[in-house]
Amino acid sequence: MSAHIAAPEDTATGLPAGWAIALEAVTTPILVHDEQSIVHANAAMLRLLGYDARALAEMPFDAWAAPEQQAALRTYGLQAIGAEGPPPAIEIDALTASGSTRSLELNARPIVVQGRRLNVLTVQDLSDIRHVQTSLLDVGRVLHQIIENNPVASFVLDAEHRVTHWNAACSKLTGRDRFDMLGRQDAWSAFYVEQRPLLADLIIDGAIDAHNGPLYEGRCRRSETIDDAYEVESFFPQMDQGGRWLFFTAAPLMDANGTVIGAIETLQDVTQRRRAEEELRRHRAELEELVSERTAELLLTHHELEAFLENASVGIVTTLNQRIVRGNRKFSETFELDGASPSGIPTRSFFVSDEDFQSLGAVAYPVLTRGESLQHEMEMVSARGRRLWIEMIAYVANPHDRLAQTWWLLQDRSKERQVQRELEENYRRIKLTNSRLEEAQNQLLQSEKMASIGQLAAGVAHEINNPIGFVSSNMSTLRSYVEPMFELLETMQALTPGALPESVDRALRELDKRIDLAFVKEDLPQLLDESDDGLVRVKKIVQDLKDFSRVDHAEWQDADLNAGLDSTLNVVMNEVKYKAEVKKDYGVLPPVRCIAAQLNQVFMNLIVNAAHAIPQRGEIRLRTRAQDGWVCVEVEDTGCGMSEEVRRRIFEPFFTTKPVGKGTGLGLSLSYSIVQKHAGRIEVISAPGEGTTFQVWIPETPREDATVS
Repeated sequence: MSAHIAAPEDTATGLPAGWAIALEAVTTPILVHDEQSIVHANAAMLRLLGYDARALAEMPFDAWAAPEQQAALRTYGLQAIGAEGPPPAIEIDALTASGSTRSLELNARPIVVQGRRLNVLTVQDLSDIRHVQTSLLDVGRVLHQIIENNPVASFVLDAEHRVTHWNAACSKLTGRDRFDMLGRQDAWSAFYVEQRPLLADLIIDGAIDAHNGPLYEGRCRRSETIDDAYEVESFFPQMDQGGRWLFFTAAPLMDANGTVIGAIETLQDVTQRRRAEEELRRHRAELEELVSERTAELLLTHHELEAFLENASVGIVTTLNQRIVRGNRKFSETFELDGASPSGIPTRSFFVSDEDFQSLGAVAYPVLTRGESLQHEMEMVSARGRRLWIEMIAYVANPHDRLAQTWWLLQDRSKERQVQRELEENYRRIKLTNSRLEEAQNQLLQSEKMASIGQLAAGVAHEINNPIGFVSSNMSTLRSYVEPMFELLETMQALTPGALPESVDRALRELDKRIDLAFVKEDLPQLLDESDDGLVRVKKIVQDLKDFSRVDHAEWQDADLNAGLDSTLNVVMNEVKYKAEVKKDYGVLPPVRCIAAQLNQVFMNLIVNAAHAIPQRGEIRLRTRAQDGWVCVEVEDTGCGMSEEVRRRIFEPFFTTKPVGKGTGLGLSLSYSIVQKHAGRIEVISAPGEGTTFQVWIPETPREDATVS
């Protein structure tokens, strides 16, 4: 039910005077409103929203909410005023005077003051709670990602020994899938044939001390870096072929009260190191036995050992804390110490730079700390500053002792390195020479091809010119014979009837009826004209074929590239006319110093390629122009275009996009070489589906070093 209040009124707020005082004494934010405006807001509410009392009084009671939630606040407030009892709480985002957003929980309670219905909103700020919840969720997700993405194999057991985490590295190590293991209480089955507790199980049960002897033979020890964590290294014969050595650590997981709620265990495969250690121990044992048999006195004599180190053919040093402890004579000779003792010299002194010194540390530290030997090659520097290429072998005397010295065997391989570099340089030169030989061979093949085409063209032209000559002569003679004959027939037909004998007159009429002399007289000159025109076209084709091959002009000369382009087009027209319409846009060109036959070969390749690039029917446009001492011949097609990858490779020898047997991949390569040796260049503009434009730029006068083979 609504509260009904009748008491003296505070004229500033419209509330009873006692109410205003009581609301101000409350530390919880409280706001009172009617159906339109805010009647009163206590100091806690003003601090929360950042407005003063005047500013709030001048705005509608829902204006302090975020714009998208003002309608919800208004509905909630009006429903509360009209309700008989308090409605349930709602959450609203408030937009403060500073522009920040706060998440608030509102509890409404309707009241009636002197007949006036009001609503009292009690406000709780949820922003900090939400922030803490979000932070906890983020931390949980981050911790999950750390465990799951950790390259170190790890798994987590809860207080009931159920598997809650089994990361990818653990799956790879054990061969047991994560989804198969989650929720199970037999994590031991991934490691043992018979049931026995894992290190994590012992930590959860607090039974490390009781089981250390029976399970691990006393080898389980406390971690030096993590409190309450334990570590042990053990052999697992059933894992993989031949078994595996694993180094595993386990630590408890506790709640806020310090109660163990689970344990995390990490595993590292150290099989390679252990086997290397075993192999090293075996070799060491064999060596000790051999040395014991043959040089028993050497093992017992310190001086003889010193002599062995001093006379070794490789440099030998021991280091500790980045300083040399001792070094033999070969080391002093290799690094040019001039007889000075290397003891105490910082190891950094023999490296070219700090980066090289740090890079060796980054490579050596992981290997040496595992007790393995390091093999490495790098550039170093002698005491006199001479660069050396050093092959090194290193191992730590005792990987478990941080104060143990590191032994280094150093061999100067500078001469071998120099020989290797010379061999690589010679190999590079041989490849370059071979490439040039291939290019020369391609050019020779092209020259032979052009010579063969020229000889063929010359032979064809000679063979065709002879019959064309006598056919043309015969056509002229035939025309001279036919014209008098038609004149004779016209004269005979013009005679008056009876002027000729009846038999002759009858024979003329029968002949005229049979062959239609009037039609023959009209059609025969046209046939002769068409035959003359055909002979002229054949002569033109023969001349274009000769111009294309230029057998009679195989040397440098001043040539008209417009004429060469036309002759080339006529030669390949049979290849082009069914695929594209050819349009010409020739400019006025100066004579160009060149070998015309070879440039004609370039034009032929470009025109034929343009026709092949057009899938059905398209257009080929030929343009020429002169510009700044250069002549440009442009072949543009409306074909399929080229991708960027194809465009970069089109001038490579033997590269082709045509099917097998349709192209050799040499046309554009040879064209590029011909243009380049004319001191010119070829430019390509192309995009898939937008056609291709080739621009051949030839200088009017080539450089003195321009040659064409």
